[in-house]
Amino acid sequence: MKKTDLLRKSAKILGGAALACGMLVSSSLAADKFPTKPINLVVGFGIGGSADRMSRSMSSFLSDTLDERVKVINKKGAGTQIAANYVLRKPADGYTVFASTFTPYLANTILTGGAKYKIEDFDYMNIQWYDYDLIAVNSKTPYKSLKEILETIKNEPKKIKAAVLQGSGGHLLLKMLLEKHGIPSENLNLVTYQSGGKARAAVAGGQVDLIAISAEGSESIREFLTPLAIFKEERHPKWDVPTVNEAVKELGYQLPFFNGSMRGFAVSAKMKKEHPARYATLVDAIKKTLAKKDVQKFLKKSKIGGTWTGPEKSNAILKESFAVYKKYGYLLKK
Repeated sequence: MKKTDLLRKSAKILGGAALACGMLVSSSLAADKFPTKPINLVVGFGIGGSADRMSRSMSSFLSDTLDERVKVINKKGAGTQIAANYVLRKPADGYTVFASTFTPYLANTILTGGAKYKIEDFDYMNIQWYDYDLIAVNSKTPYKSLKEILETIKNEPKKIKAAVLQGSGGHLLLKMLLEKHGIPSENLNLVTYQSGGKARAAVAGGQVDLIAISAEGSESIREFLTPLAIFKEERHPKWDVPTVNEAVKELGYQLPFFNGSMRGFAVSAKMKKEHPARYATLVDAIKKTLAKKDVQKFLKKSKIGGTWTGPEKSNAILKESFAVYKKYGYLLKK
C-alpha cells in the first residue's frame, strides 16, 4: 500500500472514531441535561391554601431559574396522604416534587391515618415556611396569663371552651399542657375544627374562650384576642408575649419544642439516591431562587415564608418533629 493511501485510510479511521466519540459525548450530555420537560409540584391541599400559595408563587420563579416550566398539581384529601402516595408512585426521576405542609400532616397520616409510607421515604430539600402556634383568649374574657387559664381549666371543669384545628400542632400543644399540668382531658370543653378560618371565627366571635393555632394566620383577628404565649424557642417580635416554656417555667415543667407548621419542597428518597445530579440541580435551583431580592420582596408582600433551610437541616428538624408526634400523639386520641 502506498504511503499516501495509508495516510488517507488512517485519517478516515481517526475521523470515524472522533465522530463516534463526539456522538457519545453529545449523547451523554443530553442524558445528563435536566430538566428537559415540565416539573410538577404536587400540593396536598386545594387551591388557595398556604401550601398552594407558596407553590404557585415559587413555580414561576423556579421556571425562570431552571429554564423549564414548573406546574402545580393539587391532590387534596386524606390529610395529604393522597398527594404523598401520588408522589411515591410516580417515576423517581426528579420531575415530581412534593410541595406541602409537612408538619403535622405527614406525622398524622403515618401515626393515625394508616399510611404505608415512612417519614424517611421522602427527602426534604428545603423547609421554606415556618409557622408557630399562638395560645390566646377572646379579649372579653378576664384571663391574662397561660398559668391563669390552666388553673381555671384545672379547678373549674368544663368552664373553658377551646378551639383547635383537628390534629394540628396547636391541638397537640394544648393536650400536652393539660397532661403536664395534671389536668384531666375532659376538664376542657374542646371543639375541633377542620378549617383554621372557622376556628378563628369562633374565638373572635366569642363562641369559644381559648384557641391554640398558627400565629401568622391569627394576625387578621388580632383585635379580638388577648395573646397569652407563643410556642417558639424565642419570643416573636410581632407578639409581645412569653414563649410557652417561659410561661410554664415557674410551674415546674417544660415542653419539648416542635414547629407548628412547616411547609416546603421534597422528593422521594429513591429519587435522591438514583439521580443525585438531578437532586442537586433542584436543591440549587430552590436556593438560587430564594436568594433573589425580587423573589424575597414578592414573598414578603404576599405574606409567604421565604427561608432557605437546606436539605440537611430540613431533614433533621422534620424527623425531630416526627419523634415528638410519635411520643405524644396518643394524646390526640383522648
